[in-house]
Amino acid sequence: MYNSIEIEAKVLLNKEQYDKLYKFLKMDDTMSFTQANYYIDSEDWDLKNNDIALRIRYVQTQKRYVLTLKTPMSEGLLEKNQELKTSDAKKMIDENIFPEGEVKDFLELLEVDTSKLKIVAHMDTLRTEIRSEEKDEVISLDQNTYGDRIDYELEVDKSGMALAQARITELLTPLGIPVTFNTKSKQSRAIAACCK
Repeated sequence: MYNSIEIEAKVLLNKEQYDKLYKFLKMDDTMSFTQANYYIDSEDWDLKNNDIALRIRYVQTQKRYVLTLKTPMSEGLLEKNQELKTSDAKKMIDENIFPEGEVKDFLELLEVDTSKLKIVAHMDTLRTEIRSEEKDEVISLDQNTYGDRIDYELEVDKSGMALAQARITELLTPLGIPVTFNTKSKQSRAIAACCK
């Protein structure tokens, strides 16, 4: 398992804004890949009620499954990531059998009954990404499909939230795209759409 801190600013876009930004950033299909996200909680929302987000993500280009637990920090989110064998990931996705490992151990320390956890929502993301070590940033344009919906989102990862928000403003203002920061995660949007 490895830990990381995620600090990202996000803005939801419409299709026209997404297309305009895609062109402005000179993006193309070689920068794109798909992600399948499977979101996990109990029927009683034990994780959500404790400010914990949990998902399994399959990244097409890496051909691997990663179980990720997120908890809020003063700035950003602490992520605990555990790579899964394909067989263990599929047991959780298809049968709700929670995988052994450090994430399960951590949840049990918090007195979460992992036998009650199940897949509660699913989202497919087509991500187009620009990574810049020089600028210490990742710019992602996402097309998200969940339930019967499609939405579009710009995410900027930086070392601080103010830096990420300033970069988004710098990108969107010249294109005449309003800057309204989105605080609703992909997981919460997918759950809202799938679990009415």
